[in-house]
Amino acid sequence: MPFKSQAQRRKFAQLLVEGKISPQTFEEWNRETGGKKLPERAAGKRASAASKRRSTRKSTTRKKKKAAKKSRG
Repeated sequence: MPFKSQAQRRKFAQLLVEGKISPQTFEEWNRETGGKKLPERAAGKRASAASKRRSTRKSTTRKKKKAAKKSRG
């Protein structure tokens, strides 16, 4: 699995020095990454489609409830 950012590469190098990962593991990741220009930090994960649907449902339900209250009185 290749590195996703420079920060991740530094972290793995630190773990290698501390003896928490093997040199083979570090070398494998480094080899798979190749000479790519990596960003300093990896981008965060985007919200999943399911969570987007959930938030949309909540807002439409609230709107319907407010409209029903206003029409009643």
